[in-house]
Amino acid sequence: MKNLILFSLLIAASSSFSAEPHAAHDNSKPYDIAAFVQKLDVIRKKAHIPGLSVAVVKDQSIVLATGLGYANAEKAIPATAETPYDIASVAKPLSAVVALHLVETGKIDLDRPLVEYSEWGEFCTGFSRQPTTLAKGLLCDSPNHTLRNLLSHTAIGVPGSHFSYNPVLFSWASRPIMSVTDTSFSALVKQYVFTPADMEMSARKYRDLPLRADLAREQAQPYQVSDSGAISRAGERPPQGDGAAGGVVSTALDLAKFDIALDRGQLISEASRKKMMTPTRLNNGEAAPYGLGWFIQKYKGHTLVWHSGWWDDAYSALYLKVPDMNVSFIVLANSEGVWWDNPPERAEVERSQFAQAFLSAFVTSSSKTLL
Repeated sequence: MKNLILFSLLIAASSSFSAEPHAAHDNSKPYDIAAFVQKLDVIRKKAHIPGLSVAVVKDQSIVLATGLGYANAEKAIPATAETPYDIASVAKPLSAVVALHLVETGKIDLDRPLVEYSEWGEFCTGFSRQPTTLAKGLLCDSPNHTLRNLLSHTAIGVPGSHFSYNPVLFSWASRPIMSVTDTSFSALVKQYVFTPADMEMSARKYRDLPLRADLAREQAQPYQVSDSGAISRAGERPPQGDGAAGGVVSTALDLAKFDIALDRGQLISEASRKKMMTPTRLNNGEAAPYGLGWFIQKYKGHTLVWHSGWWDDAYSALYLKVPDMNVSFIVLANSEGVWWDNPPERAEVERSQFAQAFLSAFVTSSSKTLL
């Protein structure tokens, strides 16, 4: 990490680049990085995204980390690879790492009924009565809901019967985890993710834990974009609890560090990592489009493992891995412009223009220009 060098080709490629990108030379992997970054900037401008930060990891080395546009449009502060953003639901893979670490240490069982760990019954009954689509079909008479159901979004209806993406129930997964450790979930993420992955510019926040002061100063300002493309500062986000579904502020560079630490087995074992990225089997034997904290799908002969993040009118993000190519892509934005209205019941990351640009440049392209 410490030996990243400046990649001057990218600096000269476009005057719109807001910061000098980091890159590691890898002559055996001849990708046209400059053309890829130019494509991302075209997509960014078309989507009226004020600021964007990106990173690409190949073979557990960072081959690109840079920023485009502005982290603060009013003050013309450029976005960089080290600009912090609220990553929204991209926090879910990090939360799943915490859960699987506790499984490895014997502190929690993914398949033990939640009622044995926490006050699930009371929460379930109360939430099921709320007038929200996320509560529709939640059956609380069954004592069989498990942590696996929450982390794989298979808690609606008969537990394990079908996939139904549900950030509220995923968020509640922090409760049994805190119960068995007698520790705040935010402290556990720091202990088992941020610290071992050397994610120095990442932190949790929730209603009782203000964002770390240095990150608050540097954080990309959130913007909402009108139909005409005009931007304005977004309002304050509503306070959240110490849940597993979000609550993380991080940078593209730090998420690249997470990616490397995860693939090197520094956070959880290889067996646990594979479990995260294996589609959940439903009660009828069918495969859901989700593992533990990750969407999973097939695309042109490759398995894609990914998660999106979206705060309406504020932030958006995408973290996409192609395990058989050993390559990962991270993009963070200070508007909702990265979001592509993915249907909540399906995995269709190929609909994202940013994902398409990445897949074309690093995965499906048959001809790559030498650096």
